[in-house]
Amino acid sequence: MSIKLTVDGNTAVSHVAYAFSDVAAIYPITPSSPMAEVADEWAAHGRLNLFGQKVRVAEMQSEAGAAGAVHGSLAAGAMTTTFTASQGLLLMIPNMYKISGELMPCVFHVSARALAYHALNIFGDHSDVMACRQTGFAMLASNSVQEATDLALVAHLSAIEASVPFLHFFDGFRTSHEIQKIDAIDPKDGYAEIKKLVNWDKVKAFREGGLNPEHPHQRGTAQNPDIYFQGREAANKYYDATPAIVEKVMKKVAKLTGRTYNLFDYVGAPDADRIIIAMGSGCDAIEETVNYLNKHRQKVGLVKVHLYRPFSIKHFLKAIPETVKKIAVMDRTKESGSLGEPLYLDVCSALLEAGRGDIKVVGGRYGLGSKEFNPTMVKAIYDNLKKANPKNHFTVGIVDDVTHTSLELGPTLDVAPKGTVSCMFYGLGSDGTVGANKNSIKIIGDHTDKYAQAYFAYDSKRPMSPSMTWCPR
Repeated sequence: MSIKLTVDGNTAVSHVAYAFSDVAAIYPITPSSPMAEVADEWAAHGRLNLFGQKVRVAEMQSEAGAAGAVHGSLAAGAMTTTFTASQGLLLMIPNMYKISGELMPCVFHVSARALAYHALNIFGDHSDVMACRQTGFAMLASNSVQEATDLALVAHLSAIEASVPFLHFFDGFRTSHEIQKIDAIDPKDGYAEIKKLVNWDKVKAFREGGLNPEHPHQRGTAQNPDIYFQGREAANKYYDATPAIVEKVMKKVAKLTGRTYNLFDYVGAPDADRIIIAMGSGCDAIEETVNYLNKHRQKVGLVKVHLYRPFSIKHFLKAIPETVKKIAVMDRTKESGSLGEPLYLDVCSALLEAGRGDIKVVGGRYGLGSKEFNPTMVKAIYDNLKKANPKNHFTVGIVDDVTHTSLELGPTLDVAPKGTVSCMFYGLGSDGTVGANKNSIKIIGDHTDKYAQAYFAYDSKRPMSPSMTWCPR
């Protein structure tokens, strides 16, 4: 059974992660900490997971220690997860290689956050998760609070089925701390509906393969040039099978929830000539703009990427209308010195391999460090695609008067559906405004039949004195 909940993205994800975990090895870092906090609270109050046990939540000395604990717990045959972001995720990378190399079915839930380059930033973009592309983790992106709970379920079920670890990510703050009224799986009946979807034979095989002195086996070897290469290639069949497995799991979840997802979801005109390809919360702003522009006789569309790794060219091509002539690929990260950002390069490679060199592709960057991304900027991207020679490697949301990458914005565009009631509240830090508004939106969501959504814009500024410094983690 499903229940209506008015919750933030972190809590929505934890509802699923708790169900599938024997152990959660954690270390707090903004903006992922609430996922572990609510899991710890539920365990303290005796909530049981899918296996009829309380989750053991263990806080380590750092994210590196948490990743090591995840690896060790998995090696012992325990279903294990963790929650992290940013520099914390980077500390986990060495263990991520081992976890994927040993084909261990776990899920890392990441509220994607900017990395500290020229300055520390605690807000959202995809810099951290893009640093994990080579680790061997499958990567699944959610765009909203509702998607975060649905695709968390897809990630856990797929990891078990495919014997491949998953990194499930969603935008820090924009999704992790946004409150939405969602449909969630009711845990009161022991997650009975989820149990029907689990491949229990795979769970049994994983547990029986755990380290056990009664049934010893060799693991963690060192290999020489004569066999290492072969061992790396031996994993191919697992990754080749993963897209079809995720697609199958998405169909199972759709039957349970009534909400349909694909590896690549297309929205917009069926005969679109210009489309954007993106992933994360920016897709919601793009989709609303697409609906508005199509009503005004423009032929535009959007491809929302969910399964980013392994990247399935077959499923990708199915999502693109045959009429498309120009594509803008939007990345929420920057790779200095690269020919282009990660999603842009993947799209170019996919189209080239498929023989679709007739499509013009340009890349853009947006939303770094939670920089604003709105319909006015989306329209500027589509307007750029109209040009005979669209600007490539552009930016939106800033005015770049140094290297002149930015697109010019037109008049402010309001694409909110008619009848929408929106309010903006301002408050000073510690005056109670944020807490009061969180309570208000939850009251509206939980005690009326209205759909409620709330986003809270924080910053890390504080009144400073010469003797005081404050460093957000």
